[in-house]
Amino acid sequence: MFHTEGDCAEWAFPADPTAVRRARAAVRTQLADWGLGELGDVTALLVSELVTNSMRHASGPIGVRLCRQREPYGGLLVEVSDPMPDPPRARTAAHDDEGGRGLQLVAGASRRWGTRPGDPRTGGKTVWFELALPG
Repeated sequence: MFHTEGDCAEWAFPADPTAVRRARAAVRTQLADWGLGELGDVTALLVSELVTNSMRHASGPIGVRLCRQREPYGGLLVEVSDPMPDPPRARTAAHDDEGGRGLQLVAGASRRWGTRPGDPRTGGKTVWFELALPG
């Protein structure tokens, strides 16, 4: 499912192995359509980390939303939502750990990031991050 309204676009992906690949492709395509292709690599990387976390820890649909913010904010807001109410926990990964670095990556590459509870009627949570617009 895809919905776009001016400066925002959103998708819902099933929590299956194709979700990460499909989310990355959707984000890259939308950013290119907005003339923000240079944000494609970093945004796709961070989205794939958050969608992967959602797939590992939640069942049900995974929502991805992009909002291009105009002045005075001048940023790209990216949200990943899932039905699991517990917020993700940042952890320090050991040198030989295969995982555990996703939130550190989001925090290091974004201007700001955070979590918030989902809709009170449906539950869940949203993890968001903001990137500065180029130029």
